[in-house]
Amino acid sequence: MENFGTGFFLFFGAIAILMIVSQWKIYEKAGKPGWAVLIPIYSTLVLLEIIKKPWWWLLMLLIPIVNIVFAIMMINGLSKAFGKDTGWTLGLLFLGVIFYPIMAFDKSIQYVYNKTNEMDSIGKE
Repeated sequence: MENFGTGFFLFFGAIAILMIVSQWKIYEKAGKPGWAVLIPIYSTLVLLEIIKKPWWWLLMLLIPIVNIVFAIMMINGLSKAFGKDTGWTLGLLFLGVIFYPIMAFDKSIQYVYNKTNEMDSIGKE
């Protein structure tokens, strides 16, 4: 029975490390510091910057039931920030262990909000 506990711990520890590394790479793709994923509240603020939402959304995450809605909207914003659609959002929600690493390590998936900002600045010149 002791081996089961050790294997269980190692399995979920490996998944936790995979998710941290994946989020680190996603933050770096978006031009933010990867280490931000390690700091609880700051990581959420950085994610809000990545998805172009206001800081007060962090306060909405403290309200029961409302936090679920806002968390889903944040994940949808992350999908859109990388040029993906609602199907990708569902993948991040229900199969995050698969979709976050794909988003992090697939070179064809790029942060598109930077390109939008560059296009906006070209039009204003």
